[in-house]
Amino acid sequence: MPFPHKAPVVGIGVSTTSYEEVLAALRTRPGDTGTTVAVCNVHSLMSARRDPTLRTAIERCAIATPDGVPLVWALRWTGYPHQQRVYGPELMRLALTQSASLGWKHYLYGSSPATLAKLTAAIADFAPAAEIVGSVSPPFRPLTADEEQTALDEIKASGADVVWVGLGMPKQELWIDSVKDRLPGIALVGVGAAFDFLAGTVKQAPGWMQRAGLEWLYRLIQEPRRLWRRYIWNNPSFVVLLAWQVLRTKIGDRGPSSDDESRPGQDGISTDASR
Repeated sequence: MPFPHKAPVVGIGVSTTSYEEVLAALRTRPGDTGTTVAVCNVHSLMSARRDPTLRTAIERCAIATPDGVPLVWALRWTGYPHQQRVYGPELMRLALTQSASLGWKHYLYGSSPATLAKLTAAIADFAPAAEIVGSVSPPFRPLTADEEQTALDEIKASGADVVWVGLGMPKQELWIDSVKDRLPGIALVGVGAAFDFLAGTVKQAPGWMQRAGLEWLYRLIQEPRRLWRRYIWNNPSFVVLLAWQVLRTKIGDRGPSSDDESRPGQDGISTDASR
């Protein structure tokens, strides 16, 4: 089946999709290349606007889900009124709990050894039928070519259908884009903090804060030293850019599009995940 349509949110393509559609697309993934999935939020989109390499990696993903609630609102306000959130931790949970029917084997790549141990134990509890065929915590430094090839060989030898990648943004998006052609037939899903959330090492925001689009505030309170710069710059800039996009949509302008991306200097998107 074709991959979900992408629509521009502040100039970056985001898939107008659902949990069910993502899982269905991964079931019918091509066998000649890896199938890449990014879960996107305000931080990843604003970072992609500043970093052409990251932008290319996200736009080349077959699927870029609206993980952050503000992205869901953006899609609803610009022509997709029924758009739902496709949240990385929940996508991972659904895939693991449906392992028996999907027939998938899973591989965990990223985070720390301690978190991986807790995550594996948590999966055994909430998804006992899930088959975890391998896990690795790579070093934080860049891998050598030999180390990377060894890691890829281990993934292929494991028989994994899906590799859950928890390296954090932007490292995971760049990694899955760089290795997808060397892992044919395997789905590579960058889920970031999902490892910590599902393992129970980091608390998720209460449901009401998530629904109100305030998950960023909860995380900022938890980790102010690490996150304050991210939110003080990204959030206001996103609001301004989105307001302009919504205004253009309301007055009948088509806004940023994939056609614009082909023209130098334009702030459009490409929806061709095969590039």
